[in-house]
Amino acid sequence: MNIKIEKLSTTDIEKFTELILLFEDVFEMKDFRIPPRAHLHQLLNKDDFFVFVAVLDEKVVGGLTSYIMQQYYSTAPLVYIFDLAVKREMQWKGIGKMLIAGNNEYCRSIGAEAVMVQADEADDYAIKFYRSTGATGEKVIHFDYLLNS
Repeated sequence: MNIKIEKLSTTDIEKFTELILLFEDVFEMKDFRIPPRAHLHQLLNKDDFFVFVAVLDEKVVGGLTSYIMQQYYSTAPLVYIFDLAVKREMQWKGIGKMLIAGNNEYCRSIGAEAVMVQADEADDYAIKFYRSTGATGEKVIHFDYLLNS
């Protein structure tokens, strides 16, 4: 299997759209509407947001999105992986690990101090995956403030 890991650039709207539709499928998002292309382009233009995709035969089969967070405890930024998914039929073939490795190498090259990702406590699948990539877990409670509901 010849998987290629790519960091998307501002011109890669089609691959970004493919990834978002993959997220929609894997995360079983109901009533999802993809944002306008202009919004996606704007995201890809940001210095503090980046996307890695796994490509097989010119098709996106996985990917992740990350955000850079500047610190006040240190001059080195932190990076937060927001979403990571691999097509169901391609899971547990090393693609997720390749995406994490690509993301982490890029983060190392920009001087990031750490990369963080969260998983729901009930999501044994995600927890097992992140542990398999060498990540260490920390027990926390995530709180949301829903502002426009």
